[in-house]
Amino acid sequence: MILPPTYFIILLLLSIGLHFLFPINKFIFPPYTYLGFLLIAFGGIINLWTDLLLKRKKTTVKPFENPAYLVTSGPFRITRNPQYLGFAAILLGVAINHGTVITFVSPIAFVILMELLFIPFEEKNLERIFRKEYVEYKDRVRQWL
Repeated sequence: MILPPTYFIILLLLSIGLHFLFPINKFIFPPYTYLGFLLIAFGGIINLWTDLLLKRKKTTVKPFENPAYLVTSGPFRITRNPQYLGFAAILLGVAINHGTVITFVSPIAFVILMELLFIPFEEKNLERIFRKEYVEYKDRVRQWL
């Protein structure tokens, strides 16, 4: 099974490659393209923070494994999917930094893939394992932002 980080890397490389192969329809120009670096930094920080929290709680990061602990602190207070949000932010940051239309396919594709392939299973699994605690968490924290 292909895991989310692999989809992220493939889409990142695809975005960069397509930008250089088809650098047409550039619609974001400097200095606005530099805003992409802020999103890239945000995505990297949120991913590292999330990974650290999950390791501290000794629970899995893999979508198809059963978690040992329901983490609701740190970035999990604002989104139920901080790692996916971080990956999407990086892809969006790269798209803004390049400024071409074709690069925006990657962040959109990433979100769609996560919504179809991983999030539904994870949500059902978390609800099955943590029951009321997860339902209450789900009611107060948005899926993405």
